[in-house]
Amino acid sequence: MGCCGSAERPKREWKPLEDRSCTDLPWFLLFTLFLVGMCGICGFTIMTGGAARLVFGYDSYGNTCGQRNEPIEGVRLSGLDHTDRKFVFFLDPCNIDIIQRKIKSMALCVSQCPTEELATYHDLKRFAMINGSELCSYELPGHKYPQLPERFEKCPKLPVPESKALPVFNRCTPVDISCYAKFAEAVVTFVSDNSMLNRLIAGVAASKEIIVGLCLLALVLSMILMVIIRYISAVLVWILTALVVLGSLGGTSVLWWLYIDYRMTMNETMTKDLRETEEPIDDMKTIKDHAQGLLIYAVSATVFTGILLLLMLFMRKRVALTIALFHVAGKVFIHLPLLALQPFYTFLALSLFWVYWIMVLLFLGTTGNPEKNEDTGLVEFRLTGALQYMTWYHAVGLIWISEFILACQQMTVAGAVVTYYFTRDKTKLPVTPILSSVLRLVRYHLGTVAKGSFIITLVKIPRLILMYIHNQLKGKENACARCMLKTCICCLWCLEKCLNYLNQNAYAATAINSTNFCTSARDAFMILVENALRVATINTVGDFVLFLGKILIVTCTAFAGVLALNYQRDYTEWVLPLIIVCLFAFLVAHCFLSIFEIVVDVLFLCFAIDTKYNNGTPGREFYMDKALMEFVENSRRSMAMEERGRSKRARPKEDVELTEVKAMAPGTSSA
Repeated sequence: MGCCGSAERPKREWKPLEDRSCTDLPWFLLFTLFLVGMCGICGFTIMTGGAARLVFGYDSYGNTCGQRNEPIEGVRLSGLDHTDRKFVFFLDPCNIDIIQRKIKSMALCVSQCPTEELATYHDLKRFAMINGSELCSYELPGHKYPQLPERFEKCPKLPVPESKALPVFNRCTPVDISCYAKFAEAVVTFVSDNSMLNRLIAGVAASKEIIVGLCLLALVLSMILMVIIRYISAVLVWILTALVVLGSLGGTSVLWWLYIDYRMTMNETMTKDLRETEEPIDDMKTIKDHAQGLLIYAVSATVFTGILLLLMLFMRKRVALTIALFHVAGKVFIHLPLLALQPFYTFLALSLFWVYWIMVLLFLGTTGNPEKNEDTGLVEFRLTGALQYMTWYHAVGLIWISEFILACQQMTVAGAVVTYYFTRDKTKLPVTPILSSVLRLVRYHLGTVAKGSFIITLVKIPRLILMYIHNQLKGKENACARCMLKTCICCLWCLEKCLNYLNQNAYAATAINSTNFCTSARDAFMILVENALRVATINTVGDFVLFLGKILIVTCTAFAGVLALNYQRDYTEWVLPLIIVCLFAFLVAHCFLSIFEIVVDVLFLCFAIDTKYNNGTPGREFYMDKALMEFVENSRRSMAMEERGRSKRARPKEDVELTEVKAMAPGTSSA
């Protein structure tokens, strides 16, 4: 049996783009059921009134503002008709629980928020009489506010600040935000006492047009770099090689120089001290330990440098493969320019989903059974029993669906690159290879993407839980527990990265041969193992070249920012704008060059399959690009030269043996 119960084939027959079939259909059905559950949670919050309570607001007695309400058993003043009372008013809006991040004050439904500051109870009475909006508890008549003894507990805290209703959520919010000074005490104090921060914020506000322009510049530079990186990749690779070699040789030389200098100084000191006194030197052992340590460092650096030079020697041809792949990847973006827009589509899909997820999470916060808080006397809605697991289900949905969207991007890019690579005549490419890849994904391979993203979710959830435990126990756990937690988090992070890389190659294998996830992952893994040195070279050299590309974009954007901000002499404080621009430039460059990295990885898998099952003879022609063909021809030429050299070295020995045989032949015949 094969992976996950699939029948194991004696030999994989790669037939790129020849036939298509649905893959991992059970996982597609499982993911569909999961999505139905996510939608069911949203529907449950809407049907039970959680969405209405969040949008329209509710008072401390469980009544939703702006509608008729059913009475709640055991709760007085519930079941009121609040059709004309559409706004939520808090008696003490400044009483905020910083720990729980919510207002602890009693809430009432009112017909109008106070439009001016009300300093006395007579002002409250006048406001109720004129506007018909009673700001005290429902059982207190508005015309008796100044005389009622309950006014101190059931009326708003004086003075009542001027308020305005939020545009959508109908909460009366004080106009003067200094009411929330306690909630943001640290920020308010820092801003008010720090003139430099005020100047920096003013600089950002004054240079906002330039910031937007520089962000657009970073976007354009990232798109241009993906096309021209094939022309500068060779230079970057050899610069990297030279820096690594020179750095390792220089570091090793410095360590040996330090050791020799220290040893000579130590010998001179020891000779001088022995002449002056005949007693043993107390710190002799310490001096020898220092010398021994330097010797160990120097030897270790020498071994490391030797191994590094040997690796560079053996991998020099594979560096040429990396350059060729970068060259072909640049051509891919020329033929498939819509690949550059993939980060936009992915970001848009993630943003829409995250907005929906946060909205439903807020709905869940106001969904459930009404319960009276014995400490405050206020009614709160809480999920009880099995319903409380809906929040955990919703949290798992955040991870799985986010990973699913990212996996769809990988599968889409892989499908388009596979179509490009295995189409011999590039003029016969589909009109929209990206759209064709998306359609194949939706029609055949959503189950494969769902399975791959679920595997990442299974690894990510324990890591996030351990990170949460580590943060909660910070300063409380002992050193051993802290070390174990960090080790587990690190191991899970490494496992997640490895699985991400394997998943990406599995998606490419599925795009090539239309096999299920397990079969594709196994086939891709075998191909990668057979080309382990090439994979290591591409992942090290290629990643560093892409990192240099990111640094190049950030540097160019920062340089343009300095020129732009310095030209505008009014902008005396432009440090913070430059930091914002550089961070945005790095983020944009990372998003775009990540697509480039996926393209390179998919091209390498296609190249490895192509060279394994084709040899360029009639009937088994290569699919690869001219740049990769040149690499193959150069490799064959060098191998032929090596074999010729071996045969030449072996021929003199054969000639000597033949001469000896001829010399022995006459003697044998005479005998």
